Amino acid sequence: MSSNPESSENISNPRLDDVQITEPGAEDKPLLEIRDLEITFNTATGKSKGVRNASLTVMPGQTVAIVGESGSGKSTTALAAIGLLANNGSVTGGKIIFDGEDITEANEKRITQLRGNSIGMVPQDPMSNLNPVWKIGFQVKETLKANGLPATDADVTRVLTQAGLPDAARRAKQYPHEFSGGMRQRALIAIGLSCQPRLLIADEPTSALDVTVQRQILDHLEKMTQELNTAVLLITHDLGLAAERAEKVVVMYRGQVVESGPALELLRNPQHPYTKRLVESAPSLASRRIQVAHEAGIEAKEVLAADVDPQAPDLLQVRDLTKVYKLRSGGLGRSVDFTAVDQVSFSIAKGTTTAVVGESGSGKSTVAKMILGLEKPTSGSILFDNVDSAGLKGSDWFKFRRRVQPIFQDPYGSLDPMFNIYRTIEEPLRVHRIGDKKSREKKVRELLDAVSLPASMMRRFPNELSGGQRQRVAIARALALDPEVVICDEAVSALDVLVQAQVLNLLANLQSELGLTYLFITHDLAVVRQIADNVCVMESGKLVETGTTNSVFDNPQTEYTEKLLAAIPGRDLELHSA
Repeated sequence: MSSNPESSENISNPRLDDVQITEPGAEDKPLLEIRDLEITFNTATGKSKGVRNASLTVMPGQTVAIVGESGSGKSTTALAAIGLLANNGSVTGGKIIFDGEDITEANEKRITQLRGNSIGMVPQDPMSNLNPVWKIGFQVKETLKANGLPATDADVTRVLTQAGLPDAARRAKQYPHEFSGGMRQRALIAIGLSCQPRLLIADEPTSALDVTVQRQILDHLEKMTQELNTAVLLITHDLGLAAERAEKVVVMYRGQVVESGPALELLRNPQHPYTKRLVESAPSLASRRIQVAHEAGIEAKEVLAADVDPQAPDLLQVRDLTKVYKLRSGGLGRSVDFTAVDQVSFSIAKGTTTAVVGESGSGKSTVAKMILGLEKPTSGSILFDNVDSAGLKGSDWFKFRRRVQPIFQDPYGSLDPMFNIYRTIEEPLRVHRIGDKKSREKKVRELLDAVSLPASMMRRFPNELSGGQRQRVAIARALALDPEVVICDEAVSALDVLVQAQVLNLLANLQSELGLTYLFITHDLAVVRQIADNVCVMESGKLVETGTTNSVFDNPQTEYTEKLLAAIPGRDLELHSA
């Protein structure tokens, strides 16, 4: 076996076929069997293999998870089984067998018959996969009609109710934008399971959701599939979540299956170097490692960042911060007050990291926007270096923006697609009139080196970079002005676990080298456990708990914090053999 995960050609792993031989029920007929699958894409530069010699088996009623980073081929493999490959992709080798039928080269009519009735799908992004101009009920009805099933209003209500949507009859008359993220995902689950398929492909069904909503969705999905005896092919980059939810895990890397086996066995004893990297990088599993270390008496600072220096001065102070929005009510000209942030107070010591956590709608991002000056507080104060930012004007405000910089969640949305990487990073320097053309180019090269990107990328555009590379560019741009405070608003939530770990390590190294102060806005407590010195927990606009990371994780004071901690996927899995 190769000791380097980069060397994955012609991989031989004796564990790959273990499950098919040893798992209970292996004597039954497989529902889905993929044998030596090869998928080729026609690109501008020639043919490219997206999947090579991939094999996996899904038994009736079984949940199988495919894990791996973006580009590993996990979604491509699953989409091939339902005939939804991109136009430039095709199966060029191997077999796809569903319920004993070879559908590798089945015509469009046969594949259409299988979709919905036999194979359902829950895609990743509910907002882009629900038609924004059609009501939810109409979209459910169209699915039922397309598969020749009764599609009355009562049928639609029943389907949405089964998916866990409250007041389903009323919700059916609403549009996707009127639903929360969790409700939209439930609607997609309703559509995917409406025809009671024998196999459900769930492609990152909860990656964009808060951990508590994620748990609710996955619990409900598990309940429904058990009732219908539906098998699930779960696609995810989170090994902790996969091990917690699936009976079997298949690990893919660069288009190949590198390891496969029973979920807990694979988690406890990974064989392939790439799988080991996944286990080491998964934040949820890292939290469990920290817990095990703590129980063994190992000092937390050996596992986490160093404890906060009690003598460090407070660089940023938030005092009784409140934000009230005026929302239109039903009557003409009427409005109601909505308090998004309610009397929030905390401080951040220089050179430390404070995380503000909570579910969507808790007010954490609104706090970040007010600190950045993107929203005006209704009341309260924000003191930066003992100066109230509300009184800053003109050149003083300009200087403040230079000292406090943001890194946003979506690295593609926050980068101008018309700017190449050089111009993206150089722009803050030009705006603040720092240096000349030659010195700015030198600075850009230094920044790219600091975030571990080659200078050759300067002339590329955002669409030519991976998600992790784009986020590194966003970090380089934020550091261009040598800020003292960096506000990270869900800065790693959209990244694969390995890329996420790389970015977190990069931020930690930069903090150590440059003395940066971080405010980390996130809903992911597993990430917080790895990077934060202090934690502020927000619920419905209020600050309900604050403390050091150790104290909050080891001894939560509120039921809400306990709920957030309990929802971390993989938190309760044992990483050591019994």
